[in-house]
Amino acid sequence: MNETIVKVTDLINRNFYPVWRTEKPNVVLSGGRSSMKSSVISLKLVADFLKDDMGNVVCLRKVGKYLSTSCYEQIKWAIYMLGVENEFYFGKSPLKITHRRTKTAFYFYGVDDPMKLKSTIIAKGYVMALWFEELAEFDGVEDIDTVEDTFIRQDLDGKEVKVYYSYNPPRNPYAWVNEWKESKVNDPDFFIHHSTYLQDEKGFLSKQLLRKIENYKKNDYDYWLWMYKGEIIGLGDMVYNMNHFHPLDELPDDDDILLIDTATDTGHQVSATVHCAFALTKKRNVILLDTWYYSPENKSVKKAPSDLSKDFFEWITKIRETYKKSIDRMTIDSAEGALRNQVFKDYSIRLHPISKKKKVDMIDNVHDLLAQGRFFYLDTENNKIFIEEHRKYQWDADTLQSDDPKVVKEDDHTCDAFQYYVNDNLRKLGLKF
Repeated sequence: MNETIVKVTDLINRNFYPVWRTEKPNVVLSGGRSSMKSSVISLKLVADFLKDDMGNVVCLRKVGKYLSTSCYEQIKWAIYMLGVENEFYFGKSPLKITHRRTKTAFYFYGVDDPMKLKSTIIAKGYVMALWFEELAEFDGVEDIDTVEDTFIRQDLDGKEVKVYYSYNPPRNPYAWVNEWKESKVNDPDFFIHHSTYLQDEKGFLSKQLLRKIENYKKNDYDYWLWMYKGEIIGLGDMVYNMNHFHPLDELPDDDDILLIDTATDTGHQVSATVHCAFALTKKRNVILLDTWYYSPENKSVKKAPSDLSKDFFEWITKIRETYKKSIDRMTIDSAEGALRNQVFKDYSIRLHPISKKKKVDMIDNVHDLLAQGRFFYLDTENNKIFIEEHRKYQWDADTLQSDDPKVVKEDDHTCDAFQYYVNDNLRKLGLKF
């Protein structure tokens, strides 16, 4: 039988050779998007796994539901690239890739609750390597220590568990992962590496992707520095660059609307309720069509949920009739139950509660859309409040030197609604990778 010889040096760029050669037990790979650090880690893990008949590998992400489309597929890709796919069984329930002969495996775990992993048992052999993918998603050093202690406690007769950490640095210099990496620079047990797409000497990246990256660079240089060079650029005072909010006098003739989504931020006694209607176009642009805004402040008689339900139904009916398009998704703050229940009771309309993340992460996804130059708004009277609130939207200066910065919670209702829309439609908008 003819054997195909695969040269690893053909599969990785030269800047990653030191990563491949290092003997240090902890390897930290930071870098910009598309720097191929995850590809190199997966290749290294598979190559080392094949040399050890008793070794197992554990791959981890903070949120378990993302494992199947990230770590799992990345390891599978590396197995195919090395031409050894016939040696493995690819299981999906549980998520596990098993070597047919040795019965050792690649295990994939979410770390939604690190303590749940303390009872994890590997049936055969021992854990030879750990991979923390998207390290910045984890809650902090405590998460990492709890997981590591679970898997490195076994004595391996002089061998050490190899631990890989990969992530794109958050823009906030005070994010825990940035400070943690800095603290490891002089630690003899740690190998620190940074990479960017610009080091792709072998042309693995497509021309289409490179054009897209150049578009980011042209539209928002700071965003490009952070997202694709992996530089820690800081947050600044203002949340958004208003040059990325493009006004339109009317809808473009050459870019038809595909569908419409809505997003709602609800208020209470003195807080406003907001509905925004966003169009997605054939050119993948987003256009703010209309903003509905009600503030109960200084009103002696305030609207009840039944009143707001009626208002919402009339508003959304008008949107449908005006643009002759269907409404695809109607998003609402997950913390709001009164209006959501009232709308369903009155009109059998289900509003979709957004699964909220940290504020800085939700804002980063909005930045991604804006930096691509894809956001527009109809310059109408109704939409003025949207622009005014975004123009004033600021980080809270007292929280900037922390790993969990906050925004100023004042006149930010349309800002929240915009974030709900983007984060509830990431895949549709092409912002989820």
